[in-house]
Amino acid sequence: MGRLETSDKQSVHLVENEIQARIDNIFSNLERLEILSSKEPPSKRQNAKLRVDQLKYDVQHLQTALRNFQHRRYVREQQERQREELLARTFTTNDSDTTIPIDETLQFNESLQNAHRGMDDLIGSGTNILQGLRDQRVTLKGTHKKILDVANMLGLSNTVMRLIEKRAFQDKYFMIGGMILTCVIMFLVVQYLT
Repeated sequence: MGRLETSDKQSVHLVENEIQARIDNIFSNLERLEILSSKEPPSKRQNAKLRVDQLKYDVQHLQTALRNFQHRRYVREQQERQREELLARTFTTNDSDTTIPIDETLQFNESLQNAHRGMDDLIGSGTNILQGLRDQRVTLKGTHKKILDVANMLGLSNTVMRLIEKRAFQDKYFMIGGMILTCVIMFLVVQYLT
């Protein structure tokens, strides 16, 4: 692992492969040791299994350390690649990646302004309708007041109205009686003259 930390970029892969091969070899030897430890006499079996488990634990730590080193190396190489790409890139003033879609933004802004104007028009017409309703209310209140005044005035001349109704009722009987009398006279005239 110490050689892995100090190796250069070209030989790091060879060292990693060598370490991985040795770890795999250790794992296979540990599996054989585990089988052999189960064949030990019962008094030594527990101690042998404990040592094999400790070796497995240590090898797993080595495997994890190798993976961490590989991950750090991968991240470092990726950062170096990105840095090189960024330094190698040439920027121009009219690069297609740096253009801003102003036309779409202007159309969107115009649409918003049109919607805003439409809402203002709706609010204005609603205000005008509300003002018209208020004016009608004032007019209806004045008319209601005049009707109450007329009703009060009619209440004073209520007796006069009763006399007029009584007279109209009497006049109706006189008219019906006169029509019947005229019809009878006409009938008699036609009967006697013919």
